[in-house]
Amino acid sequence: MTGQDAVVVPSLYPAPSSLATVRSLGRAGVRTIAVGSSETMPPFASKYCDEAYRAPAPGDDIERYGDVLLKLAARDDVVTVVPLREADVYVLSTRRDEFAEHVATPWPDYDTVESVQDGLRLVDIARDAGVAVPETVSLDEWDGWDGPAAVKSRYSILVEDGETFYPGVELLDAGETPDRDAITEQMRHVPIVQEFIPGDDEVGFFAMFDHGEPVATFQHRRIRSYTYKGGASVYREAIDDPDLEAAGLSLLKALDWHGPAMVEFKRDERDGSYTLIEINPRFWGSLQLAVHAGVDFPYHYYRVATGDPAEPTFDYDVGTASHVLRGELIYLTSLLTADDGPVDPPSLRTEIPAVLRSFVEQPNFDYLSLDDPMPFATDMWLTLEAVLP
Repeated sequence: MTGQDAVVVPSLYPAPSSLATVRSLGRAGVRTIAVGSSETMPPFASKYCDEAYRAPAPGDDIERYGDVLLKLAARDDVVTVVPLREADVYVLSTRRDEFAEHVATPWPDYDTVESVQDGLRLVDIARDAGVAVPETVSLDEWDGWDGPAAVKSRYSILVEDGETFYPGVELLDAGETPDRDAITEQMRHVPIVQEFIPGDDEVGFFAMFDHGEPVATFQHRRIRSYTYKGGASVYREAIDDPDLEAAGLSLLKALDWHGPAMVEFKRDERDGSYTLIEINPRFWGSLQLAVHAGVDFPYHYYRVATGDPAEPTFDYDVGTASHVLRGELIYLTSLLTADDGPVDPPSLRTEIPAVLRSFVEQPNFDYLSLDDPMPFATDMWLTLEAVLP
C-alpha cells in the first residue's frame, strides 16, 4: 500500500454497504472516491470520504453511469472499483475488458454473473454442487398452487433501453393463483415460481474469493428485516455453522468464484437443510456487521486488487450483532399494517421490548459511529424528509 492508492466506491441509499466500505478503506489509509447521484448520500458526509463524485443514477441511464466509473478508473491513482449493487455488477462485468485496461478487476466475469443471476440456471448449478434448492420452474409450467409459493423475477436485474429494473417478488397463499398475463407484463418477462420453504431461519454465507480460493468468509442470521415478511435485514447476528459453510463453499468453488459473494439460504424446518435462495455477486447491505465482528471484507478486496492478499480471515466474533436504526423503526411500523399472507406477523407487544433490549445488548450500528457521526445525521435527516409532510 502506497498511501496514495484510491478506490472508487459507488454510493447507494438506504443500503449502508457503501458507507461501510468508505470507512473501512479510509481507516486503512486508502483514499476513497464515493460516487452517487445525490449530494446528500450519507457516505459523502463521512470524514473518510476523500472525494465525492456525482453520477447519473444507474436506473435512469446505466451506460452513462458506467462511463463515469470507467472515467474514474482511468485515473492514475485509482486501483479498483467496488461492486455494491446489481447495477454495479452489470456494468463491471459486461465492460470488464475496458476496466481491465486501467484497474484490477476482482469481480466475477460476465458468464459467471449471468449464470447466478438467472434463477433457472442457478438451481441447476446448485443441484450439481449438492446444494438443496426449492422447486423452481417457469410460471408457464407451474401447477402447484395447492401450497404457498413465491412468484419472482427470473433475473436479478433487467436492462432495457439503458434503464434498469428490479421486478421483485410476490408471495401467494395456498390456493391463490396469479394473473399470468398481468404479472408477466408487470415483470417484463416470464417470471419463475418457487415453492415456499417453511421456516423463519434466514441465513447468509459471505465470502471474498481470489481465483477460486476463499480469503475471507463470514456467516450471519437475519433476526429482523424491513418488514416482518422479509426484505433487507435491519438486525442480524454473526453465526458459525459448519453445514452452512459447507454449502456456501461447495457452491462458490463449483463456480470457480473470483471476488465478493453473498449466498443466501433458508433453513427448511421440515428437514433442517439449508435451501439456496440466491447468490449476489457483490458486497451486501449488511457488510458493516462483518467488519464489527472482525472480518474486514473491503480491505481484503483492496489487497486482492493490489496483488498482495492479506492473511486469510475465517475466524470472527460469533454472536456480534448490528442494527440499522431507521430499519428497526420501519420494521415495527410494518406490524401495524400487517395483512393476511403466508407469513404471520409477530406481536407488536413482544417486538417493541425485543428491539429495545437488543439496542442495550448489542450496541453496534451500521450508520451510527462516534468516530464518524455525520453519515448518521444525514441518514436521520433523509428519514425525516421522507416521513414528514
